[in-house]
Amino acid sequence: MNVDLTGAKWFKSSRSQGGKECVEVAHLDNGLVGVRDSKNPTGPALVFAPGEWDAFLSGANAGEFNRPR
Repeated sequence: MNVDLTGAKWFKSSRSQGGKECVEVAHLDNGLVGVRDSKNPTGPALVFAPGEWDAFLSGANAGEFNRPR
């Protein structure tokens, strides 16, 4: 999928607290969601369809991606 990201409005989570290991997200046309590394804003970005993004957020909220401590 080739998506033009030039007009995207990127933002970090309010919980990022200015840390170095952050991602930025942008809500794009047609419900698509872009994700990129905040340390490399001109680098590549991942683009997710609405259903994919919803599934990711559901998994994150359910703790599916937590690392064992």
